[in-house]
Amino acid sequence: MGTAGAAVTPATVFVVDDHPVVRDGVTLLLRSDPCLQVAGSAESGRAAIQRVAQLRPDLILLDLRLPDMLAPEVIAELRHVHPTARIVVFTAHGDHQGVLAALDSGAHGCLLKDVAGTDLVAALRRVLRGERVVDPRILPDEGQRSDALARSGLTRREYEVLRLAAQGQTNPEIAESTGLARNTVKTYLQSALHKLGARNRVEAIGKASEAGLL
Repeated sequence: MGTAGAAVTPATVFVVDDHPVVRDGVTLLLRSDPCLQVAGSAESGRAAIQRVAQLRPDLILLDLRLPDMLAPEVIAELRHVHPTARIVVFTAHGDHQGVLAALDSGAHGCLLKDVAGTDLVAALRRVLRGERVVDPRILPDEGQRSDALARSGLTRREYEVLRLAAQGQTNPEIAESTGLARNTVKTYLQSALHKLGARNRVEAIGKASEAGLL
């Protein structure tokens, strides 16, 4: 009969928002795509951390403003209990500093809640493929950074490791922040240095800054 009837295993999505209408709305939107499935939800940061540790979803859609915890705190805990999950911040507010704090804490993207259903599905699929997706209405310079990244030849992982190094994190700290092995962090840094033509991490950070990456 061929493979036409073969089942597709959908990627699982966990929704964290204190408004039931948002949780229900996302569930309805994702039903239109057989490759995505809502595996559960939570209305607070603490409940999310507990449930994510049990359910281990592929992607977490996280409200920027929760009643009990700040988004960076939730993200740090989620990355601790489930390091391989992709985390996308979902917000009704174009809070520049709040979004930056969430991204610096390890979020893989940020979307506004008024995003169209088809755009939401497309964005989540891109994040699951390893891309970093940020709505340009929140951080207009993110598009410029993407262009600079393409010109540099750095991969997203190399850029992420270099960005954390620029914040003063050591290799062990970067490994903990990203869920990568220490040797892998070292490999990404060495590759970034090579592509930027830098002799050490300080020089690499300087060149990345000049190129508009940091």
